[in-house]
Amino acid sequence: MSYAYDPKELDFTERTMSFNPAVPGTPLFKFPVSIREAYESLLVKKDPVWMPYGVETGFFAPSVIPDNIARGFVFEAKPWPVPYDRHKDMFGIEWIYVPVAGGSMEDPDHARLLEDANDWKENLTFPDVDSWDWDASARLNNDYLKNNGKANLLWLLNGAGFERLISFFGFENAALALVDEDQEDAMHELLSALTDLYIKIIDRCVETYGEGLSGFDYHDDWGSQKSPFFSEDAAQTFFVPEWKRLTSHIKSKGKIAELHSCGHIEDRIQCIVDGGWDNWAPMPMNDTQKLYREYGDKIMIAVCPDRPADDTFEAQYEAGKKFAEKFFERGKVACFSSFYAGFPMSDGFAKGMYEVSRQKAAK
Repeated sequence: MSYAYDPKELDFTERTMSFNPAVPGTPLFKFPVSIREAYESLLVKKDPVWMPYGVETGFFAPSVIPDNIARGFVFEAKPWPVPYDRHKDMFGIEWIYVPVAGGSMEDPDHARLLEDANDWKENLTFPDVDSWDWDASARLNNDYLKNNGKANLLWLLNGAGFERLISFFGFENAALALVDEDQEDAMHELLSALTDLYIKIIDRCVETYGEGLSGFDYHDDWGSQKSPFFSEDAAQTFFVPEWKRLTSHIKSKGKIAELHSCGHIEDRIQCIVDGGWDNWAPMPMNDTQKLYREYGDKIMIAVCPDRPADDTFEAQYEAGKKFAEKFFERGKVACFSSFYAGFPMSDGFAKGMYEVSRQKAAK
């Protein structure tokens, strides 16, 4: 449904919290509906209220999932004590936290779990998801999720795809397994079993967090700075069918299926679309504006805008208006690439973008 636009919406009195004292928080306008309702309306019902600009989603990576601790990536109601040091993921692989990098890597001295995909049943011990303390996580997080005003997306690190294969095989052997005919059948079996595992994790998350959870942000990096790690054929053969199963299941729960995949992988956009993802935020080495033009009616692309001519309020305001004019229409909505824009969201840009997108959405 459309919500009538009222110019008084632009009279904001609140800002998001800023972690940089030199940069003010992003303005929160007098939205006609809650942030959570607007974001879910856009991506679940395909009915936009305004153009997303980075204030809509909440970051959630609960400690009940062992990988979040192992990767040094816990974000929930209670801050995780730092340093993370070293912890095991759900398959027993030990990860070491590297403070200068702000993240973790597998212990280089840890023996690889797999050399050949044909041995996966003998060498992998799948986790007992039901043994994780979901009740404790609910007690810790449910009030936080329901009351933070955000569309909370639960981040699924390592995932059931190529990143998970790297942790099992190492990069070289993971890549080899995608082209070795002798491993093909076993690879399909392994990836199917991993998808089954993640479907079970998704079910427990939905049962545990309920309406406080708007969706999932699934991680699987597919490329380097210059190119994808593997061919279109390998992607379509091994990963896309499992993505379809995963995204179909997420959507059957009424939740958003968001993809995080780094690297120069614009040539794999058809795989991402075929996989059923609701949205993707490409890194800036990809031509995000071209991706929007060619695929924006099939998936929400986070677009990197052209940098405004200067930092004056008027220049920023006009740039924000032009951005919404160019990248927002019903049935083809982009969002502002808040991670990769290359400049912080200013009051002027936010006002121009919000004003035009609200007017267009209300028609």
